[in-house]
Amino acid sequence: MDTLFIVIALAVVVILLYGIRIEQEYNRSLIFILGRFSSVKGPGLFWIPPFISKRISIDMRTRTVDIDAQDTVTRDSVTIRVNAVLYYRVTDPKKAVLAVVNYNHATFQAALTVLRNIIGQNNLDEVLKNRDDINASLQKIIDEITDPWGLKVELVEMKDVEIPESMQRAMAKEAEAVREKRARIIKAEGEMEASQKLTEAAAQISGNPLSLELRRMQMITEVGVENNTTTLLMIPSDIVSLANNLNKKLENDIKQN
Repeated sequence: MDTLFIVIALAVVVILLYGIRIEQEYNRSLIFILGRFSSVKGPGLFWIPPFISKRISIDMRTRTVDIDAQDTVTRDSVTIRVNAVLYYRVTDPKKAVLAVVNYNHATFQAALTVLRNIIGQNNLDEVLKNRDDINASLQKIIDEITDPWGLKVELVEMKDVEIPESMQRAMAKEAEAVREKRARIIKAEGEMEASQKLTEAAAQISGNPLSLELRRMQMITEVGVENNTTTLLMIPSDIVSLANNLNKKLENDIKQN
């Protein structure tokens, strides 16, 4: 009798010890008893019924998935290669196991499909200029798809966009034309501003002939400083005005005669 009691006691102890499990802080354990879901255990020490229980451990940490370069056609019919990186984590381990087969593969396929669709809805210029908006759209759509699976998409980033060589040359020519156009506009604006200033100076000088004489004297001084062999004779403006008046008077006299 004592022997039987000892055997039973040892069997109970073995069963109790065999059912002890330890789960890490970043993991959760799904417990199935006789094929049916029972509970989520962990982290730390817990016990499950041995022999009739099955445990599936789920990592709750953020996962990183590289989406390899994919040939994608933009809305303006340009074929580009785009690769991206996806960050997501499990928020509900029960759904991650029961709602989908291999949630890692399912998330990758969803991200791949959404990436192609989003690129196809944008022109090439929009893909190159509005990466932040496209990344936000990718994150939102993929998160909506994976939410029933107990997943949370934290971030989606396009890493690189490869453009065909012929398109690169065309874009380089376009950028050069834009720079040339900007340079011509700046030059034209400078000439317009200079002409306005010259007009204002001419109006001011015409109202004060003495200022023109002072300017002529300054020009003679500048010529002399440069040791030039050419001498300029500056005719005062009053002499020029007098000559013009005499010329007009002679023309009138001739017409009257």
